[in-house]
Parts: sequence; structure tokens; C-alpha cells
Amino acid sequence: MNAFHYVYMMNSIKYPKRIYVGSTTDLESRLTKHNHGEVPYTSKYIPWRIKTAVAFSDSKRAMAFELYLKTASGRYFAKKHF
Repeated sequence: MNAFHYVYMMNSIKYPKRIYVGSTTDLESRLTKHNHGEVPYTSKYIPWRIKTAVAFSDSKRAMAFELYLKTASGRYFAKKHF
């Protein structure tokens, strides 16, 4: 069985309006990397918490959903539903 591919949204605890969208196959490890400053883009806004995660069995669908959430309509959708 293949691992799930997760698309996640997280927000900074210190700066709640700061949202980040990403994807991974290991949510716990990825959040740890963000919170230890190992991801340059998110290191300035530590600490982070996962707000929403969606699991996909297909990596291509996960990638497409991540890219969608990074568009203007995707941000609107996320704000309304998550």
C-alpha cells in the first residue's frame, strides 16, 4: 500500500494571519522541520500549527490541490471552508 500524500495548511501561532500551504507524506516530521527553522520561508514565523490536512492516495491529485490552494480562488475556498 502506498503512503498517503497530505496537503496541509498551517498558521503561525505568533502571527495568526500568516498561513502556509504545503504537501508531504509525513505530517509530523514536516511540522517539526517548520518549527525548528529548517524551512527558510517559514522560519521567521515560528511556531506553527497544522490547521487542516487532507490526505490523498494519489500524489498528482495532492499536487494539483496544493497548487489550487495557492491561487486566489483557492485561498478564498480555504478561508470559507477551513
